[in-house]
Amino acid sequence: MTSDHKPRVILLAAVPPDLRAAIDASCEVVAAPGAALPPGTDLAELLKGVRGALTTIRAGIDDPLLARCPDLKVVSNVAVGYDNIDVPAATRRGVLVCNTPGVLDAAVADLTMVMLLSLGRGALDADRFVRSGGWNAGAFPLTRDIAGKTLGIVGLGRIGRMVARRARAFDMDVVYYKPNRDAGAEAEGLATYCDRDDLFKRADFVSLHLPFNEATRRGIGAREFALMKPTAYFINTARGSVVDEAALIAALKANTIAGAALDVMEKEPIGADHPLCGLPNVMLLPHIGSATVETRRAMMELAVKNLIAAACGDRAPAMVNPEVLDR
Repeated sequence: MTSDHKPRVILLAAVPPDLRAAIDASCEVVAAPGAALPPGTDLAELLKGVRGALTTIRAGIDDPLLARCPDLKVVSNVAVGYDNIDVPAATRRGVLVCNTPGVLDAAVADLTMVMLLSLGRGALDADRFVRSGGWNAGAFPLTRDIAGKTLGIVGLGRIGRMVARRARAFDMDVVYYKPNRDAGAEAEGLATYCDRDDLFKRADFVSLHLPFNEATRRGIGAREFALMKPTAYFINTARGSVVDEAALIAALKANTIAGAALDVMEKEPIGADHPLCGLPNVMLLPHIGSATVETRRAMMELAVKNLIAAACGDRAPAMVNPEVLDR
């Protein structure tokens, strides 16, 4: 701490000036290198002696690092996901982990529908058709209506519910699977519960809205793709690692499924030489689910509030492991 007892923090993300001013008013910022750390940077050295860190999912926070940073008490992720952080290790060491749930739900749900509609109506193929001069040679092949088709949502949380609501507006039949049934969503008419295997068999579109953890790691693979109809599409805006990517690539190559749309991959970013980039029946986006001006601002505001509150000894608005404070 400084002489005026401000807690020391580090900013591993670019923070707008007004939010930086709010941090400066309560904390001493010892460094603000941004998210793009130079290759070979020793993150533990940067975090030594600081009480709080504002981070992105690009910053890996594991147990060996935490062992070298005994003063660290809060890691505030500018993301809803936190698979870059070893949360059990952080909890054991008394480090609070914060994230930004809720504020990005609508943006991700909107993008899911963009992907669904683009797949169903062949929008990207139609664009390429015009650009290549194909229109001069004849009409674009017919696609299929979205209304009346079945959307299967795997994981009906906040984002899944918003996707269901949007899909219902397009007169889709929405079914869902999650380990614990959502009686509220069913009563509201948002979605109908479906056995996991039946969902993959019935759905014309399967959309993933799962958290990433050891229980969900590569939980969707060859078995699930084999259950899907050859006319069905697969959409993932959750985390790339919940899918067995090699099995998905194999299913796309064999036309086991009609196609896929991915905003997330197992390892990001991917280059033009990645096997997915050579497949004509997959739509690839660069992890832009939350990438709107309004959503990223709301995420940063919440992450900054989390950082300031926790670093100053107050209760943060969004905590992954609140038991650190409750002990």
